[in-house]
Amino acid sequence: MAAAEAARTQLRVGRLVKAHGLKGALKLELYTDDPDGRFMPGTVFTLQVPVASPWHGKTVTVREFRWMNSHPVVFFDDVDDRDGAESLVRAILWIDQDESAPAEDDAWFDHQLVGLDVVRDGEVAGRVIRVDHLPAQDLLAVRPTGSDGEVLVPFVAAIVPEVDVAGGRVVVTPPPGLFEPLPDDEPELADEADAADAAAEDAADAVVDAGSEESSGSGASEAPGRSEG
Repeated sequence: MAAAEAARTQLRVGRLVKAHGLKGALKLELYTDDPDGRFMPGTVFTLQVPVASPWHGKTVTVREFRWMNSHPVVFFDDVDDRDGAESLVRAILWIDQDESAPAEDDAWFDHQLVGLDVVRDGEVAGRVIRVDHLPAQDLLAVRPTGSDGEVLVPFVAAIVPEVDVAGGRVVVTPPPGLFEPLPDDEPELADEADAADAAAEDAADAVVDAGSEESSGSGASEAPGRSEG
């Protein structure tokens, strides 16, 4: 009896998010730190698509990869028009892992991270159940010990200073409030906050009475990601 073929390890390297132009191009959401290397002409990807998709069970071959206005764009063989590109939107691209490729410092594949224990202050606080790749940064989805919920931990060195794949763990130093709710303010601080709120309301009423109007806005900050998927 022939020996069974060893199971392949596949890596998720991108998602097709939008048709671009009329000649079959597609914009990419990248899950790799080396897009120019991953999307070289001739590279073949396995497609993750719904069973009902005409592309189910098929592969695609890269014809061309380029950057357009800082956006990664890919062309595939036999996808020559916008209709063909539209049929591939939301497909996820997978490729066999090259076992001979050298490991990179501070770069891990998703399958290496999922399942690792999350250690905080020397104690296991949970387990990595997923890696989310966002434009601003990567996030580790952590299932806290004894809980059915999840905590999204920014995958940056300041919060995840150590990744020990061989040891089966990642070490986290989360800011207050990430894994547990912040404690209520001390009573005297709460009283001061109430007094400040009342003063602010009085000032706002005075402005309204004077017939003045004002508006304010808010912003958001972003942090860089850390992993390769």
